[in-house]
Amino acid sequence: MSDERGGEVIKGTLDMIVLEVLQQGSMHGWGITELIERRSERLLSVNQGSLYPTLYRLVARGWISSEWKTSDNNRQARYYTITRLGRKQLASARAQWEKLSRGVNLILSGAHG
Repeated sequence: MSDERGGEVIKGTLDMIVLEVLQQGSMHGWGITELIERRSERLLSVNQGSLYPTLYRLVARGWISSEWKTSDNNRQARYYTITRLGRKQLASARAQWEKLSRGVNLILSGAHG
C-alpha cells in the first residue's frame, strides 16, 4: 500500500483499513480497493499484490470470512465479510492506532513534556 508518491504505509495498517472498510458490508476485492481510495480522497491506493495476501491472512486468522457470489456485473467473485472476531480485532487496532498517532502528532507539533 502506498500514497501517490509511493511512500510506504506503517506495517499492519492495511489489516486495520480492510477491516474498517468491511464494516460497510460484504464486498469483493475490487470494491474494497475502490472504497479505500474513495474514502482516503485518493491519497491511499492498494495494489492487488498487497490486497489479496492481506485478505487471505485475515481469513486464516478468522477476522473475515469469504464466499463466492455473483457480482453486479453478473460474474462470480469472492466476497469478504468481517466476523465478530474481526470486529474485536478492529477495536483493538483502532485503540493502538489512536495512541500511536497521538504520540506522533505530539512530537510533530513540538509539544514539550
